[in-house]
Amino acid sequence: MKFFIATFGCRTNQADSAAIRSELLQREMQETEIHSEADLVVINSCTVTHRSDQQVRQFTRKMRRENPEARIIVTGCYAQRDPAAVAEISGVDAVAGNTRKEEILDIWQNLHEGSPTKVYRDRFVGVQGVDLIPATQVGGKTRPFVKIQDGCDASCSYCVIPEVRGPSRSVPPEQILSHVRELVDSGFREIVLTGIHIGSYGMHFRPRYPLDRLLGEILDIEGIGQVRLSSIEPMQLSRRIIDLASESDIIAPHFHICVQSGSDTVLKRMRRPYSAQKFGEIVREIREKIPQAGIGTDIIVGFPGESDKEYEETVAFVEEMPFTYLHVFPYSDRPGTTASTRSDKVSQAVIYRRAKRLRELSIRKKNQFRRLFMGSWLSAITLTEMTNGQREGLSGNYLPVKLTPEVPGNRLVKGRVARLEKNYLVLADEGLEIVQ
Repeated sequence: MKFFIATFGCRTNQADSAAIRSELLQREMQETEIHSEADLVVINSCTVTHRSDQQVRQFTRKMRRENPEARIIVTGCYAQRDPAAVAEISGVDAVAGNTRKEEILDIWQNLHEGSPTKVYRDRFVGVQGVDLIPATQVGGKTRPFVKIQDGCDASCSYCVIPEVRGPSRSVPPEQILSHVRELVDSGFREIVLTGIHIGSYGMHFRPRYPLDRLLGEILDIEGIGQVRLSSIEPMQLSRRIIDLASESDIIAPHFHICVQSGSDTVLKRMRRPYSAQKFGEIVREIREKIPQAGIGTDIIVGFPGESDKEYEETVAFVEEMPFTYLHVFPYSDRPGTTASTRSDKVSQAVIYRRAKRLRELSIRKKNQFRRLFMGSWLSAITLTEMTNGQREGLSGNYLPVKLTPEVPGNRLVKGRVARLEKNYLVLADEGLEIVQ
């Protein structure tokens, strides 16, 4: 029997999909990249914006049209937030919320032709911990995501993640370290640590076991090539982590720290626990200690009540900060959040114009950063993808690179930047070194 997995949203969802893949493969199923051949289609959904919901609905209907014989199970955050709405999507056989993700195969085996859509979903009540499901089968990728944490204890006024992911909880360190060793032994050169709120890792353990301690343990694993952190909240990025990254060649010099707005009044309405000044101090410290670091951030545009003055404060803040790229999100109402009840919504036309300007600013900043490395030497992980006959890669500081196709995927390399090519830095063949 064959299965096909489609993943929407964040890296944590990708890690969850890898765990589902591992479970299905262990039960003697076969993965296919051709969805029309699949007996089981698993759609791992996102619900962070209304656009995310729409994409899942459209994709699900497409799967049903193109594979009418398959059983379709929708899981993930949309399935957890609004299982009734998901069950009404044409072609869905079962809905499995995040609390039931590990039961996909059992749910599929209990489906019968002609039976009504079944919903499997519980609330996060009394949830204390989370176990890691080892997944060395990563769907052909070269950078496996290791979920070290799930859930969130914050109360941002616009966000449904605490509802659909539950409270913050951490994977026991011994499970993480064992899995990272397994991935290293399987030949993976870069490991990405991910979660919903990874900066809170280990805070609920007694005694506490903070993220910087876990990182230190991972650095001691024999054969580890590179470890990369996914998105982290500013007030949970400890100075010890910055110091570790500045002292170690193993930690990728890349930080994605979510600011959401550069206006203190908007941050207050968002219920974000910092000021623009405090956030700026963290970013400047990274730039001072790790000059070559890639530094990205998220910006929400058009939060309810965002005035022209507040928007300009954000633009000025972004201009001032040494960001190397932005993820710009138009504000999206999420039912049940405090922000969704506000009456001072910003018009879609204004949001569109504001987002466009910030995206253009992001392009300028990224190009400025890329140009700094002309003629310099960069380390990168090679990917499986090829473009115009060249191997793609990703530098430690999160810049797309190209290099000779003779280097296979899943290699750590070091090379000199010979030229810029659209969105890529091209590494010269001469002197190119395969480090691992």
